[in-house]
Amino acid sequence: MAASRALLTLENFIGGKFLPCNSYLDSYDPSTGEVYCRVPDSGKEEIEAAVEAARAAFPGWSSRSPQERSQVLHQLADLLEQSLEELAQAESKDQGKTITLARTMDIPRSVQNFRFFASSILHHTSECTQMDHLGCLHYTVRAPVGIAGLISPWNLPLYLLTWKMAPAIAAGNTVIAKPSELTSVTAWMMCRLLEKAGVPAGVVNIVFGTGPRVGEALVSHPEVPLISFTGSQPTAERITQLSAPHCKKLSLELGGKNPALIFEDANLEECVPTTVRSSFANQGEICLCTSRIFVQKSIYNEFLKRFVEATRMWKVGIPSDPSANMGALISKAHLEKVRSYIKRARMEGAQILCGEGVDKLNLPPRNQTGYFMLPTVITDIKDESCCMKEEIFGPVTCVVPFDSEEEVIQRANSVKYGLAATVWSSNVGRVHRVAKRLQAGLVWTNCWLIRELNLPFGGMKSSGVGREGVKDSYEFFTEIKTITVKH
Repeated sequence: MAASRALLTLENFIGGKFLPCNSYLDSYDPSTGEVYCRVPDSGKEEIEAAVEAARAAFPGWSSRSPQERSQVLHQLADLLEQSLEELAQAESKDQGKTITLARTMDIPRSVQNFRFFASSILHHTSECTQMDHLGCLHYTVRAPVGIAGLISPWNLPLYLLTWKMAPAIAAGNTVIAKPSELTSVTAWMMCRLLEKAGVPAGVVNIVFGTGPRVGEALVSHPEVPLISFTGSQPTAERITQLSAPHCKKLSLELGGKNPALIFEDANLEECVPTTVRSSFANQGEICLCTSRIFVQKSIYNEFLKRFVEATRMWKVGIPSDPSANMGALISKAHLEKVRSYIKRARMEGAQILCGEGVDKLNLPPRNQTGYFMLPTVITDIKDESCCMKEEIFGPVTCVVPFDSEEEVIQRANSVKYGLAATVWSSNVGRVHRVAKRLQAGLVWTNCWLIRELNLPFGGMKSSGVGREGVKDSYEFFTEIKTITVKH
């Protein structure tokens, strides 16, 4: 019993207070496989309390001027930035990602999310139309919707929670957020900063727990008119079903099976290291990661040789190792799922050129039970294989040859997903032609993951519904009203 008392125990944050829960879930350190944290296993009762707090806070918060709300967001950004190292350490331990990635991407981007929406809320303009012949003037106003339900995933925990929370509260809504039960620590740490930043009690409520219990209670609550969700397609289907009777506004950012199209005139000096990073960053646990690499036949062998060499140099290590390129996967169940795809590829006759089952993974004794695997490259695989069709969400990528531009566009578009793609070519005409025809919400050419927050983010087909970004997020988190005045 003494050991369990030493565990970090989180509490829900409702109405500006930390509240204990009747039951708790174990949360594991992915690098050791040991329980290190207890997370509230909340349900309907906690959601009811959060709705009450958010409802009470809404009139006051929504009536504040954009300038006042902007100031609060800036203060919260400053406080997060001051806690950057503490938050990065926690994110790395909780999620399994490297400390380097948490320090350079996750936490800085969380800070930027608040600063960005604190600024953008000051620059939205409304429309006005005159009809002098009828003596009428029409104009539009935007009003916050009310209580926003935010459900964020385990791969980029604070990064993606703040990407939803910042525009929601900037627009004047109150929020109830449910982070993933696998990665709840940094959301709980952020709650400790809210009062100091000037966020009134009840404006931000964070309720921890599982999707089936607390997630479903949030999504099906009649007083939560909109849901922003990032996660898997099956969960999105369930959210859609539960929301339908209430006609809720939905923003769904789902999976990807993202192709890289590498043409014979690609600059391999840049393409190879960037494609290794786009395949294996954050253990491949980013919805934008490259998992299908199509290489023109004339350079296929050369690319493959360089790519496998570069992949073998990608260091898998404990998350706290500053020289590690990749840490541990999120959970034992997820590691087993990712490994099952490699087994199926082998059964189909594919070649595993490096990684799982081919190379040896060296870890300290304490981390032998952690959820680590090597970055893995598969070739000689058919487009119909589950490894080429389904989102694996791990450090696995398939490399296949192609002949013509027309052929590779068809093959790249042949999956149900349409989130992101990369095109590598020094031919500007081809870059524009191919980018236009790819069924993807984001296309990077000769680069990867360079984001401009002003621009829309989101996917086509089964990769989701709606877009996020300055204009799109503002429109989602507000309702537009047309007012006509006859004079």
